[in-house]
Amino acid sequence: MIYRVPRKRAHASRRQTDMGVRELVTVAVPALLLAACATPVAPAPADVEAEVAAPPARERLVVHGAGDVSLDPDYVPALAEHGYAHAWSGLDGLFATDDLTIVNLECPVSTRGTIAPQAFNFRCDPAALPAAYDAGVDVANLANNHSLDFGHEALLDSIRHVRDAGIAPVGTGADRDAAHVPAVLERRGWRIAVLGFSDVLVDPDWAATPDSPGVAAGDDTERMVAAVRAADAVADLVFVTIHWGMELDTEPRADDVRRAEAMIDAGADGIFGHHQHRLGTLGTYRERPIAWGLGNFVWPRLSAASARTAVARFVVEPDGAVRACLLPAEIVSPGHPELTEARTCDSER
Repeated sequence: MIYRVPRKRAHASRRQTDMGVRELVTVAVPALLLAACATPVAPAPADVEAEVAAPPARERLVVHGAGDVSLDPDYVPALAEHGYAHAWSGLDGLFATDDLTIVNLECPVSTRGTIAPQAFNFRCDPAALPAAYDAGVDVANLANNHSLDFGHEALLDSIRHVRDAGIAPVGTGADRDAAHVPAVLERRGWRIAVLGFSDVLVDPDWAATPDSPGVAAGDDTERMVAAVRAADAVADLVFVTIHWGMELDTEPRADDVRRAEAMIDAGADGIFGHHQHRLGTLGTYRERPIAWGLGNFVWPRLSAASARTAVARFVVEPDGAVRACLLPAEIVSPGHPELTEARTCDSER
Protein backbone atom coordinates (compact mmCIF):
# COMPACT_ATOMS: atom_id res chain seq x y z
CA MET A 1 0.00 0.00 0.00
CA ILE A 2 1.06 3.61 -0.52
CA TYR A 3 1.06 6.39 2.05
CA ARG A 4 1.30 9.90 0.57
CA VAL A 5 2.97 12.75 2.41
CA PRO A 6 2.63 16.28 0.99
CA ARG A 7 5.92 18.14 0.64
CA LYS A 8 6.24 21.13 2.94
CA ARG A 9 7.22 24.37 1.28
CA ALA A 10 8.12 27.62 3.00
CA HIS A 11 7.61 29.43 -0.29
CA ALA A 12 5.88 28.88 -3.60
CA SER A 13 7.28 25.79 -5.27
CA ARG A 14 9.17 26.24 -8.51
CA ARG A 15 7.36 23.16 -9.76
CA GLN A 16 3.97 24.30 -8.54
CA THR A 17 4.29 27.51 -10.53
CA ASP A 18 5.78 25.82 -13.57
CA MET A 19 3.47 22.83 -13.73
CA GLY A 20 0.52 23.37 -11.43
CA VAL A 21 1.20 19.95 -9.91
CA ARG A 22 1.31 19.47 -6.15
CA GLU A 23 4.57 17.85 -5.10
CA LEU A 24 4.33 14.58 -3.22
CA VAL A 25 6.78 12.33 -1.47
CA THR A 26 5.37 8.83 -1.22
CA VAL A 27 6.57 5.99 0.97
CA ALA A 28 5.35 2.44 1.35
CA VAL A 29 4.25 1.31 4.81
CA PRO A 30 3.07 -2.07 6.09
CA ALA A 31 -0.61 -2.72 5.54
CA LEU A 32 -1.33 -3.32 9.25
CA LEU A 33 0.29 -0.02 10.22
CA LEU A 34 -1.60 1.88 7.57
CA ALA A 35 -4.87 0.26 8.59
CA ALA A 36 -4.28 1.15 12.23
CA CYS A 37 -3.67 4.81 11.37
CA ALA A 38 -6.34 5.18 8.70
CA THR A 39 -9.40 7.36 9.20
CA PRO A 40 -12.57 6.15 7.41
CA VAL A 41 -13.58 8.44 4.57
CA ALA A 42 -16.96 8.47 2.86
CA PRO A 43 -16.78 7.35 -0.76
CA ALA A 44 -16.72 10.15 -3.32
CA PRO A 45 -19.54 10.48 -5.84
CA ALA A 46 -19.02 8.53 -9.05
CA ASP A 47 -18.47 11.66 -11.16
CA VAL A 48 -15.75 12.90 -8.76
CA GLU A 49 -14.03 9.50 -8.82
CA ALA A 50 -13.96 9.59 -12.62
CA GLU A 51 -12.43 13.08 -12.61
CA VAL A 52 -9.72 12.18 -10.11
CA ALA A 53 -8.89 8.93 -11.90
CA ALA A 54 -7.99 10.67 -15.18
CA PRO A 55 -4.17 10.64 -15.30
CA PRO A 56 -2.37 13.85 -16.29
CA ALA A 57 -0.58 13.88 -19.62
CA ARG A 58 3.07 12.89 -19.38
CA GLU A 59 5.47 15.66 -20.28
CA ARG A 60 9.19 15.81 -20.93
CA LEU A 61 11.05 15.25 -17.65
CA VAL A 62 14.54 16.43 -16.65
CA VAL A 63 16.31 14.55 -13.84
CA HIS A 64 19.75 15.45 -12.48
CA GLY A 65 22.05 13.30 -10.36
CA ALA A 66 25.21 14.40 -8.54
CA GLY A 67 27.90 12.54 -6.65
CA ASP A 68 29.32 12.92 -3.16
CA VAL A 69 28.07 15.84 -1.08
CA SER A 70 29.64 16.70 2.28
CA LEU A 71 27.95 19.36 4.38
CA ASP A 72 30.39 18.82 7.26
CA PRO A 73 31.73 22.27 8.27
CA ASP A 74 34.78 20.69 9.88
CA TYR A 75 35.73 18.89 6.66
CA VAL A 76 34.72 21.80 4.42
CA PRO A 77 35.37 24.95 6.55
CA ALA A 78 34.43 27.19 3.61
CA LEU A 79 30.80 26.26 4.20
CA ALA A 80 30.93 27.66 7.72
CA GLU A 81 32.77 30.73 6.46
CA HIS A 82 30.57 31.56 3.45
CA GLY A 83 27.26 29.95 4.43
CA TYR A 84 25.72 26.72 3.19
CA ALA A 85 24.23 28.31 0.08
CA HIS A 86 27.86 28.58 -1.10
CA ALA A 87 27.73 24.86 -1.88
CA TRP A 88 25.14 25.41 -4.61
CA SER A 89 25.74 28.97 -5.83
CA GLY A 90 28.00 27.97 -8.72
CA LEU A 91 25.33 25.96 -10.54
CA ASP A 92 23.36 28.87 -12.01
CA GLY A 93 20.10 27.51 -10.56
CA LEU A 94 20.42 24.18 -12.39
CA PHE A 95 18.69 22.11 -9.71
CA ALA A 96 16.00 24.71 -9.11
CA THR A 97 14.82 24.58 -12.73
CA ASP A 98 14.80 20.82 -13.34
CA ASP A 99 12.09 18.37 -12.33
CA LEU A 100 14.04 16.13 -9.96
CA THR A 101 17.50 16.31 -8.34
CA ILE A 102 19.18 13.37 -6.58
CA VAL A 103 22.46 13.59 -4.62
CA ASN A 104 24.55 11.30 -2.42
CA LEU A 105 24.79 12.78 1.08
CA GLU A 106 28.12 11.54 2.40
CA CYS A 107 27.60 12.02 6.14
CA PRO A 108 25.05 11.45 8.89
CA VAL A 109 22.99 14.57 9.59
CA SER A 110 23.02 14.57 13.36
CA THR A 111 24.69 16.03 16.41
CA ARG A 112 24.15 12.81 18.37
CA GLY A 113 25.64 9.34 18.46
CA THR A 114 28.99 7.71 19.21
CA ILE A 115 31.91 7.98 16.81
CA ALA A 116 32.86 4.80 14.92
CA PRO A 117 36.52 3.70 14.89
CA GLN A 118 37.67 4.45 11.34
CA ALA A 119 40.04 6.75 9.44
CA PHE A 120 37.50 9.42 8.50
CA ASN A 121 34.27 10.35 10.26
CA PHE A 122 31.95 12.93 8.76
CA ARG A 123 29.00 14.69 10.35
CA CYS A 124 26.69 16.93 8.32
CA ASP A 125 25.20 20.00 9.93
CA PRO A 126 21.37 19.85 10.06
CA ALA A 127 21.44 23.62 9.53
CA ALA A 128 22.85 23.00 6.03
CA LEU A 129 19.73 21.25 4.75
CA PRO A 130 17.48 24.27 4.10
CA ALA A 131 20.05 25.66 1.63
CA ALA A 132 20.18 22.31 -0.17
CA TYR A 133 16.40 22.24 -0.33
CA ASP A 134 16.21 25.82 -1.58
CA ALA A 135 18.82 24.99 -4.24
CA GLY A 136 16.52 22.26 -5.56
CA VAL A 137 17.76 19.02 -4.00
CA ASP A 138 14.80 16.62 -3.86
CA VAL A 139 16.23 13.21 -2.89
CA ALA A 140 19.30 12.37 -0.78
CA ASN A 141 20.90 8.94 -0.79
CA LEU A 142 22.02 8.18 2.78
CA ALA A 143 23.47 4.76 1.90
CA ASN A 144 27.26 4.98 1.79
CA ASN A 145 30.40 4.20 3.75
CA HIS A 146 29.80 7.10 6.15
CA SER A 147 26.17 6.33 6.96
CA LEU A 148 27.04 4.95 10.41
CA ASP A 149 30.01 7.15 11.28
CA PHE A 150 28.19 7.94 14.53
CA GLY A 151 26.12 4.79 14.94
CA HIS A 152 22.46 3.87 14.70
CA GLU A 153 21.22 6.83 16.72
CA ALA A 154 22.75 9.33 14.29
CA LEU A 155 21.58 7.29 11.29
CA LEU A 156 17.95 7.43 12.40
CA ASP A 157 18.38 11.09 13.32
CA SER A 158 19.62 11.73 9.76
CA ILE A 159 16.49 10.25 8.22
CA ARG A 160 14.33 12.51 10.37
CA HIS A 161 16.38 15.66 9.71
CA VAL A 162 16.47 15.13 5.96
CA ARG A 163 12.76 14.40 5.76
CA ASP A 164 11.89 17.40 7.97
CA ALA A 165 13.88 19.63 5.60
CA GLY A 166 11.59 18.58 2.74
CA ILE A 167 14.12 16.26 1.10
CA ALA A 168 13.31 12.57 0.60
CA PRO A 169 15.89 10.22 2.22
CA VAL A 170 16.59 6.85 0.59
CA GLY A 171 18.88 3.88 1.19
CA THR A 172 18.65 3.56 4.96
CA GLY A 173 15.97 2.70 7.49
CA ALA A 174 15.00 1.40 10.90
CA ASP A 175 15.17 -2.14 9.47
CA ARG A 176 15.86 -3.90 6.18
CA ASP A 177 12.37 -3.45 4.79
CA ALA A 178 12.42 0.28 5.54
CA ALA A 179 15.86 0.69 3.97
CA HIS A 180 14.52 -0.73 0.69
CA VAL A 181 11.48 1.57 0.53
CA PRO A 182 11.69 4.03 -2.38
CA ALA A 183 10.86 7.69 -2.37
CA VAL A 184 8.03 8.16 -4.84
CA LEU A 185 7.36 11.58 -6.30
CA GLU A 186 4.93 12.84 -8.91
CA ARG A 187 6.24 15.18 -11.58
CA ARG A 188 4.85 16.24 -14.95
CA GLY A 189 2.40 13.38 -15.15
CA TRP A 190 4.98 10.77 -14.10
CA ARG A 191 5.15 8.79 -10.89
CA ILE A 192 8.87 8.38 -10.15
CA ALA A 193 10.44 5.98 -7.63
CA VAL A 194 14.00 6.47 -6.33
CA LEU A 195 15.95 3.74 -4.52
CA GLY A 196 19.28 4.02 -2.70
CA PHE A 197 21.93 1.34 -2.08
CA SER A 198 25.55 1.05 -0.95
CA ASP A 199 28.04 -1.65 -1.84
CA VAL A 200 30.72 0.20 0.17
CA LEU A 201 30.38 -0.50 3.88
CA VAL A 202 32.99 -0.16 6.61
CA ASP A 203 31.57 -3.26 8.33
CA PRO A 204 29.10 -5.90 7.09
CA ASP A 205 27.07 -5.12 10.23
CA TRP A 206 26.26 -1.73 8.70
CA ALA A 207 23.72 -3.46 6.43
CA ALA A 208 20.16 -3.20 7.73
CA THR A 209 18.66 -6.44 9.05
CA PRO A 210 15.07 -7.46 9.81
CA ASP A 211 15.64 -6.25 13.38
CA SER A 212 18.21 -3.45 13.20
CA PRO A 213 18.76 -0.13 11.41
CA GLY A 214 21.26 0.25 8.63
CA VAL A 215 21.93 0.54 4.94
CA ALA A 216 20.29 -1.13 1.94
CA ALA A 217 23.19 -3.37 0.91
CA GLY A 218 24.41 -2.82 -2.64
CA ASP A 219 26.00 -6.27 -2.91
CA ASP A 220 22.75 -8.17 -2.40
CA THR A 221 21.64 -8.38 -6.02
CA GLU A 222 18.61 -10.50 -5.25
CA ARG A 223 17.15 -7.96 -2.80
CA MET A 224 18.13 -5.03 -5.02
CA VAL A 225 16.31 -6.58 -7.96
CA ALA A 226 13.28 -7.30 -5.77
CA ALA A 227 13.24 -3.68 -4.58
CA VAL A 228 13.41 -2.38 -8.16
CA ARG A 229 10.58 -4.70 -9.21
CA ALA A 230 8.44 -3.57 -6.28
CA ALA A 231 9.12 0.08 -7.13
CA ASP A 232 8.38 -0.54 -10.79
CA ALA A 233 5.00 -1.96 -9.81
CA VAL A 234 3.91 1.36 -8.23
CA ALA A 235 5.76 3.88 -10.43
CA ASP A 236 6.16 4.80 -14.08
CA LEU A 237 9.91 5.39 -13.74
CA VAL A 238 12.52 3.95 -11.36
CA PHE A 239 15.90 5.59 -10.71
CA VAL A 240 18.66 4.10 -8.57
CA THR A 241 21.37 6.00 -6.69
CA ILE A 242 24.15 3.68 -5.55
CA HIS A 243 27.51 3.89 -3.77
CA TRP A 244 29.82 1.34 -5.43
CA GLY A 245 33.20 0.65 -7.02
CA MET A 246 36.63 1.42 -5.63
CA GLU A 247 38.31 4.72 -4.92
CA LEU A 248 40.11 6.22 -7.95
CA ASP A 249 38.29 3.95 -10.42
CA THR A 250 37.19 5.66 -13.63
CA GLU A 251 35.62 2.58 -15.24
CA PRO A 252 33.02 0.19 -13.79
CA ARG A 253 33.98 -3.11 -12.20
CA ALA A 254 32.52 -6.35 -13.52
CA ASP A 255 30.35 -6.96 -10.44
CA ASP A 256 28.84 -3.49 -10.73
CA VAL A 257 28.10 -4.02 -14.41
CA ARG A 258 26.23 -7.22 -13.59
CA ARG A 259 24.24 -5.53 -10.83
CA ALA A 260 23.39 -2.54 -13.01
CA GLU A 261 22.17 -4.79 -15.82
CA ALA A 262 20.12 -6.87 -13.38
CA MET A 263 18.43 -3.76 -11.99
CA ILE A 264 17.65 -2.42 -15.45
CA ASP A 265 16.29 -5.82 -16.45
CA ALA A 266 14.05 -5.56 -13.36
CA GLY A 267 12.69 -2.16 -14.39
CA ALA A 268 15.22 0.56 -13.50
CA ASP A 269 15.22 3.46 -15.97
CA GLY A 270 18.54 5.01 -14.96
CA ILE A 271 21.35 4.63 -12.42
CA PHE A 272 23.47 7.26 -10.68
CA GLY A 273 26.72 5.83 -9.27
CA HIS A 274 29.23 7.42 -6.89
CA HIS A 275 32.02 6.77 -4.34
CA GLN A 276 35.17 6.58 -6.47
CA HIS A 277 36.19 10.24 -5.90
CA ARG A 278 36.92 10.39 -9.62
CA LEU A 279 34.63 11.19 -12.53
CA GLY A 280 33.72 8.03 -14.44
CA THR A 281 32.05 7.31 -17.72
CA LEU A 282 28.44 7.36 -18.88
CA GLY A 283 27.13 4.05 -20.22
CA THR A 284 23.88 2.51 -21.38
CA TYR A 285 22.17 -0.84 -21.20
CA ARG A 286 18.94 -1.58 -23.02
CA GLU A 287 18.72 2.14 -23.85
CA ARG A 288 18.81 3.10 -20.17
CA PRO A 289 21.65 5.33 -18.88
CA ILE A 290 24.19 4.43 -16.21
CA ALA A 291 26.44 7.13 -14.72
CA TRP A 292 29.13 4.81 -13.39
CA GLY A 293 30.88 7.33 -11.16
CA LEU A 294 29.90 10.96 -10.61
CA GLY A 295 32.90 11.81 -8.45
CA ASN A 296 33.05 14.44 -5.74
CA PHE A 297 30.59 17.31 -5.85
CA VAL A 298 30.30 19.42 -2.70
CA TRP A 299 33.72 18.45 -1.42
CA PRO A 300 37.16 19.88 -0.66
CA ARG A 301 39.36 20.62 -3.65
CA LEU A 302 42.07 18.04 -2.96
CA SER A 303 43.61 17.80 -6.44
CA ALA A 304 42.83 18.69 -10.04
CA ALA A 305 41.74 15.11 -10.74
CA SER A 306 39.41 14.89 -7.74
CA ALA A 307 37.97 18.34 -8.47
CA ARG A 308 36.84 17.31 -11.95
CA THR A 309 33.19 16.35 -11.72
CA ALA A 310 29.85 16.45 -13.53
CA VAL A 311 26.09 16.42 -13.14
CA ALA A 312 24.35 13.51 -14.87
CA ARG A 313 21.35 14.75 -16.85
CA PHE A 314 18.67 12.17 -17.71
CA VAL A 315 15.90 13.43 -19.98
CA VAL A 316 12.73 11.33 -20.23
CA GLU A 317 10.56 12.01 -23.27
CA PRO A 318 6.76 11.65 -23.12
CA ASP A 319 7.03 8.29 -24.89
CA GLY A 320 9.38 6.96 -22.17
CA ALA A 321 12.63 7.19 -24.14
CA VAL A 322 15.56 8.28 -21.95
CA ARG A 323 18.51 10.38 -23.18
CA ALA A 324 21.49 11.27 -21.04
CA CYS A 325 24.67 13.30 -20.88
CA LEU A 326 27.19 14.55 -18.34
CA LEU A 327 27.26 18.30 -17.68
CA PRO A 328 30.93 19.06 -16.88
CA ALA A 329 31.69 20.87 -13.63
CA GLU A 330 34.66 21.58 -11.40
CA ILE A 331 35.14 22.09 -7.67
CA VAL A 332 36.82 25.47 -8.14
CA SER A 333 37.24 26.05 -4.41
CA PRO A 334 36.45 23.94 -1.33
CA GLY A 335 32.77 23.01 -1.22
CA HIS A 336 31.94 25.03 -4.33
CA PRO A 337 31.34 23.22 -7.65
CA GLU A 338 30.71 25.28 -10.76
CA LEU A 339 29.40 24.26 -14.16
CA THR A 340 32.12 24.65 -16.77
CA GLU A 341 30.13 24.19 -19.97
CA ALA A 342 26.56 24.40 -21.30
CA ARG A 343 23.67 23.36 -19.06
CA THR A 344 22.06 21.07 -21.66
CA CYS A 345 22.84 17.95 -23.66
CA ASP A 346 24.02 18.49 -27.24
CA SER A 347 20.70 17.29 -28.63
CA GLU A 348 18.84 19.96 -26.61
CA ARG A 349 20.80 22.99 -27.86
